[in-house]
Amino acid sequence: QVQLVESGGGLVQAGGSLRLSCAASGGTFSRYVMGWFRQAPGKEREFVAVISWTGDSTYYADVVKGRFTISRDNAKNTVYLQMNSLKPEDTAVYYCAAAARYSTNVDAYDYWGQGTQVTVSS
Repeated sequence: QVQLVESGGGLVQAGGSLRLSCAASGGTFSRYVMGWFRQAPGKEREFVAVISWTGDSTYYADVVKGRFTISRDNAKNTVYLQMNSLKPEDTAVYYCAAAARYSTNVDAYDYWGQGTQVTVSS
């Protein structure tokens, strides 16, 4: 059983940056693909970014490509999401998740954190 705890959310002005962290415990971190998802009020949870087991492969949703960067440190059992040039439409609860296979599909992920709120003001 893998436990995931996100941190780093907060309130930021449009154009600003935030770095989210997700610390994993209870499992072998390097065996999992890690993803970031987000959910805005009244909307479905959507894919943001994914990183492979070793970190050599990443993929992003078009709406964040070029602004967000996913990375991982397997020695620290942590995955990160660096978010730059934030926009009001990036406002959401951000979740990290772990999966056994490389996927952008919410249903492929077995373990989820509790989420961290990101609010971008205009």
